[in-house]
Amino acid sequence: MAINIALDAMGGDAAPAIVVEGASLAIERGLDCHFHMFGDASRIDLLLRSFPLLQDKVMVHHTDEAIPGDMKPAVAIRTLKRSSMRLAVQSVADGVCQAVVSAGNTGAYMALSKILLHTLSEIDRPAIAAKIPTIKGFCIGLDLGANVDCSFDNLVQFAVMGESLACRLLGKERPTVGLLNVGTEEQKGDVVVQEAAQLLKESDQINFIGFVEGDDITMGKADVVVTDGFTGNIALKSMEGAVRLLFNLIKGSLSATFLGRLGYWIASSAFKNVRNKMDPRLHNGAVFLGLRSAAVKSHGGADALAFCYAIDVAASIASEIDSVGMGQEIENKLQQIYGASL
Repeated sequence: MAINIALDAMGGDAAPAIVVEGASLAIERGLDCHFHMFGDASRIDLLLRSFPLLQDKVMVHHTDEAIPGDMKPAVAIRTLKRSSMRLAVQSVADGVCQAVVSAGNTGAYMALSKILLHTLSEIDRPAIAAKIPTIKGFCIGLDLGANVDCSFDNLVQFAVMGESLACRLLGKERPTVGLLNVGTEEQKGDVVVQEAAQLLKESDQINFIGFVEGDDITMGKADVVVTDGFTGNIALKSMEGAVRLLFNLIKGSLSATFLGRLGYWIASSAFKNVRNKMDPRLHNGAVFLGLRSAAVKSHGGADALAFCYAIDVAASIASEIDSVGMGQEIENKLQQIYGASL
């Protein structure tokens, strides 16, 4: 059965164009869904004329308000009661849609999602989680920017949420979980990571393998890498920057000489496979874990292809994050972890 996905049509650097085109790409790729787009109807309707396959899959909801990318979340929530982002999230809270996607202001999006969609009973703060390419496939990284300062309880909750997501997105029966630290030795790290590690180590609910370092992420040492939002966001952006640097260096070197260009032509299929594996656009879409409904954040600078993949993520988890599925599993595991530690 087709699912209904709410789209904040005015969120992102190139909105609403990338939102409309991204939705069209999702339909072209066979996604069975209907979209509710919230934003400037005149601009959206004009764009829809170029995508005939999408026209009967969309309901447009007009609003003149949009949250700027640099607006403080508290101001956005207080002053923009009919923003495209708020109305999109509200449609999920009202049960009209099963998931929401936005490329807009991350802080405002997280705040609105927490207020309107509510957190699970055992979760203090939602976390941003996403798939990260590794030499073994993918891992789940969290938190990637929602919570700069975290307690050890937050990290334990992130571990349980990340493990549950890895089971679904990575197809892992019992994913390994590691805490990001400045070293793998047990005595390394501050009090927060030490206490979180101790609690996870004592529990049989999580397949905890201990501490992992920054270079262990892309080596695939753990299926789930847990850290605070400050460190996680820096790690993610550093990896994305390293990928762009690497491809630019390779491109420059291979295009400098005739032999280099010939070598590139011969190995073009291999380079294409690597590019597809590492292209951040193909792994766009971070989940706000810990909410009772599915909310997905796209990069603000996403193009249409990247936004399409964020829609894919929303569709894939929409049926999992509910009171009898993923959410209940997370709540039960946390109750058992804290119950065993008393």
